[in-house]
Amino acid sequence: MPAHAMTWWAKAILIGAVVGAVLLPLGALGSRFGFWPFTVGFLGMAAGTILAALGVILGVVGLIVANKRNLPGNKPPIYTGLGISVLILAVVGSLFNSAYSVPPIHNISTDVSDPPQFDKVIALRGEGSNPLEYDRETIAPLQSEHYPWVKPFVSDQSPADAYAGVLAAVEDLGLDVVNADAAGGLIEATATTFWFGFKDDVVVRVRAMEGGSVVDVRSVSRVGVSDLGTNARRIGEILEAIGAG
Repeated sequence: MPAHAMTWWAKAILIGAVVGAVLLPLGALGSRFGFWPFTVGFLGMAAGTILAALGVILGVVGLIVANKRNLPGNKPPIYTGLGISVLILAVVGSLFNSAYSVPPIHNISTDVSDPPQFDKVIALRGEGSNPLEYDRETIAPLQSEHYPWVKPFVSDQSPADAYAGVLAAVEDLGLDVVNADAAGGLIEATATTFWFGFKDDVVVRVRAMEGGSVVDVRSVSRVGVSDLGTNARRIGEILEAIGAG
């Protein structure tokens, strides 16, 4: 075989890396659009990660062999496959790092003593969804430690004006409003994540207080133990949008 020719195993390293790179978004987006459950999407990500790990190992070995056997034609595909594999592992590693850097909770509320309660959204959550009870003893300390800024928003606006501002903020953030009860000061909405299409439910409560109003926000994931900090970030976005940031 000529030195400049590409061997089958060099092609295999490149193809494996490309397949691994495709499996990551394919698994997530397939779940997002309902082609398969999120468990299948996770399996796709796992398979892509395994292929990437093999790509790094085999890529290093392949470069050593290519140098020893003087096969320069093998180097471009191996370098490409190796680069793709390293990138995949970096992305997956970043996700795992995010998971370990936040507490394993998925029910976040600005008011931990009297969390806003869901109403109409309950019927949409399904039987397999996480419970909506707020376990104050377990969640509150973790929330306070990791998300100390998740607090009620006290406004000098009237409850009606504050409610209108919150509703506009929720709609501007792209949440699907399920219930807008102005008389009761309640807003319920659902957020759908881009990857996997996970659904989180949000409830906002606006109450009158002396000199203005107080706004409380709660965000709860339907599935999963850890939310990777998504619910707290969403609450932060809502609070910032209404002027608490």
